[in-house]
Amino acid sequence: MPVIVIGADTPAGRAIVHRLAQGGGEVRAFVSAPDEAEAWRSRGIKVAVGDLSDASHVGGAATGAFTAVVVTAAATDGRLLSFGTPADAVVGWLRAADDAGVTRLIVVGEAAHLPLRGRAQVAVVPTAGRTEDEIAAQVAALDEADRL
Repeated sequence: MPVIVIGADTPAGRAIVHRLAQGGGEVRAFVSAPDEAEAWRSRGIKVAVGDLSDASHVGGAATGAFTAVVVTAAATDGRLLSFGTPADAVVGWLRAADDAGVTRLIVVGEAAHLPLRGRAQVAVVPTAGRTEDEIAAQVAALDEADRL
């Protein structure tokens, strides 16, 4: 089932996309850097390029996805966010994915507040003290699980 990785142009996001793509299903990468988009496209990954702080971009890219993986580090790594604060961006991604009808939300990183309407199953994957490969393995296991 389709999965979108929001923040696929972070170290953890790259590892997650790579790991999920090995499973053979449809993987989408949402990035803000056009050069990252070309690298993913050359590997057969569907890519959306947009402003990560614009929730409408994220929501459009998440439409039709079963799972959305939200890499919170993409909001705090120094990239340009045109609208609001890093916390606003993460809240916007979560709401946009939920509104787009995803069945599962996997939050990678800190998730103090999950502003959801209760439709999606939610899991949080902590990142502290873990390698990108360990994080990607846990995300892949969650994506394959019957239920979060």
